[in-house]
Amino acid sequence: MEQKFTMAIFPNENFIDLSLVQYGHEFCEPGHSFGPAKRNHYLFHFVVSGCGLLMADDRKQRTHEYNIRSGQGFLISPQQTNTYIADSTHPWEYIWIEFDGLRAHPALDAAGLTPDSPVYHAQSAELRDEMLKEMRYIVDHSDASSFHLIGHLYLFFDYLVRSVQRPTYTTGNKMQDFYIHEALQYIENNFMNDISVEEIAEHSGLGRTYFSRLFKKTVGSSPQQFLIGYRMIKAAELLKLTNKSVKEIGELVGYPNQLHFSRAFKGVYGLSPLQWKKGQAGR
Repeated sequence: MEQKFTMAIFPNENFIDLSLVQYGHEFCEPGHSFGPAKRNHYLFHFVVSGCGLLMADDRKQRTHEYNIRSGQGFLISPQQTNTYIADSTHPWEYIWIEFDGLRAHPALDAAGLTPDSPVYHAQSAELRDEMLKEMRYIVDHSDASSFHLIGHLYLFFDYLVRSVQRPTYTTGNKMQDFYIHEALQYIENNFMNDISVEEIAEHSGLGRTYFSRLFKKTVGSSPQQFLIGYRMIKAAELLKLTNKSVKEIGELVGYPNQLHFSRAFKGVYGLSPLQWKKGQAGR
């Protein structure tokens, strides 16, 4: 069977709660493989037909193998080493979306999807099919507005969480939510300055150790990782929408040293700022 592949890159990176990165649809050839590789964001595949093998590391860097068939899905988490291979007889066809954001980690946790448990098993075929419809809609409407696509990403998560046999999706302790909200507001207002995790914790009214633990539990990354990621999102926006130099953009997002900025940017996007900007030309 001829391999068919379609992919689109999300045109806007200004969404903090949930953001699309890219998405696509692929009919794989027998034995087609990807990896071993690591991703910077979450990547969810839903297998429409056929089957294949996923090899993925857990949190302790132990590799596990998962045989996945049509009607199931699998999650690749950020910085998780993985390889996936289409069956040699019945190669899979899958739809995939890559995403990130503050709400991604708690929503995936509510769906039971973690590096230690990456396979999606639906308990409701009806809700699973609705989830697939949202994925197809996103893939088939890459020319829609950013807000429109983000709306369908939220619907995808709603069906994802409700289609599995997991308890309720809670928003957590209200006081903890307040602390994290204060921290996020502080980062949003001061990311361009030389701020530290200690300052963010102090602004939130917490000690650094407890604050860091609470932040990672709620957001899914450490405060330092989130601050770097937020700065790089802003940097990518400036690279795409302005003609400012790399040095100027680095200074605007809190990096007076251009080399440090370029290293941080490449750590998130896998490309230098100039390479990334060239890749955006014409989009």
